[in-house]
Amino acid sequence: MTDQSDSNLAVALFSELIAADQAIKGVLSRRLPKGMEMSHFSVLTHLNHVTETSPAKLARSFALTKGAITNTLKKLELAGYIHIRPDWDDARKKQVSISAAGRAAHEQALLSLMPEFEKVAQSLGDQKIKAILPTLRQFRGTLKS
Repeated sequence: MTDQSDSNLAVALFSELIAADQAIKGVLSRRLPKGMEMSHFSVLTHLNHVTETSPAKLARSFALTKGAITNTLKKLELAGYIHIRPDWDDARKKQVSISAAGRAAHEQALLSLMPEFEKVAQSLGDQKIKAILPTLRQFRGTLKS
């Protein structure tokens, strides 16, 4: 069993991360191009790093329901930012990839967000960012397991 100070530290950590999450969402939402939502940007960022993936894998990656990811994918497809095709190996499944328009929209979003990224980078510095990334990744991994 953990002692009280361990519990207090964990509560403080969660509180800071929740506050940071809210601040990030607020800042990024104001800076994203008109019509682009945080969920759209997140999915485009993910798809920008993979060739193709399935809606089910996307849902797992973002800890969303199939319905929630389907809604986001429909909006992205309607905007012309992604391609959805049948899975050639299993007709019951689909495959999702980013389109040229999606790459351009993602790049535009990154450009509009760059001032915020630079502000954080200047405030924290490379060393602090490099030091905290492994801890944040471990934290995220702990929550997934």
